[in-house]
Amino acid sequence: MANAHYTAHDETSAVREYSPLPVSGPSSRRVTNVDSHALSHPPILALAGITLSFGGVTAISSVDLAVQLGEIRAIIGPNGAGKSSLINVISGQYRPDSGHVSLNGKTYKQVPAQKAARLGIARTFQNLALFKGLTVLENVMTGLTFQRRSTFVGQAFGSPRARREEREARERARQVIDFLHLGHVDDRLAGSLPYGLQKRVELARALAPDPQILLLDEPMAGMTATEKQEMAGFVRAAREGYGTTIILIEHDIGVVMGLSDRIAVLDYGRKIADGTPAEVRADQAVIDAYLGVAREDHEQTDA
Repeated sequence: MANAHYTAHDETSAVREYSPLPVSGPSSRRVTNVDSHALSHPPILALAGITLSFGGVTAISSVDLAVQLGEIRAIIGPNGAGKSSLINVISGQYRPDSGHVSLNGKTYKQVPAQKAARLGIARTFQNLALFKGLTVLENVMTGLTFQRRSTFVGQAFGSPRARREEREARERARQVIDFLHLGHVDDRLAGSLPYGLQKRVELARALAPDPQILLLDEPMAGMTATEKQEMAGFVRAAREGYGTTIILIEHDIGVVMGLSDRIAVLDYGRKIADGTPAEVRADQAVIDAYLGVAREDHEQTDA
């Protein structure tokens, strides 16, 4: 628990805030920022009363969350707060005990995980999930597998449809690779790359199918300060270049404050705050539950 005398001003001075590096990209096809006009429209994603438990232990308790089209929406909180569990509900990995998820106006008790990609949801994971024996290009192409319509037999024998889909997937993968500045390593085995580049390859694979909603589970974990700044720039570019709505879990408060449009804060499975970065950093309940801990962690790291 944080010191009760810890203030929002202290948090600002104690935690380095990363300003994302600019990244150029294609013109957006959707909303590229979130303003009061956008907030007046129905959300692209809404969670209502989500409760989830494991073996009698409540991981998420009656959480509501609205995500607007084109925003970068962060979810933060201490370890064990329920952040990843909430992401797993959104992606269909978990079925909540109660509550529902609304996506593009359609309501689900559980998002069909096997159809999540077709519904426009893509994600990355806390731990790298790359095919390390495949090249960067091949890894990114795997993100497009669900879009293919040719049969297994057609792919095995190289039917005209299968060949056309292969060309289209390769072209799309190269576009995303170039967008994320990975062209110089596209023929390298993913497992041979430095950690920071592997995380970027995973982002490329998730972005390849042009998802409406991109779920990023600690995309900057384990990175250096420079790598975090670069990755933050690419995350923002994904929103501004492709118009992707992004839901972000990240422990680095400086990244979150510099990158997000709005932030939801979880503590022991409950949402204790929800608002802009300025509103959240000034919320005493958030300071007591989380920001003070983040401050202490940074002080120990700097010592």
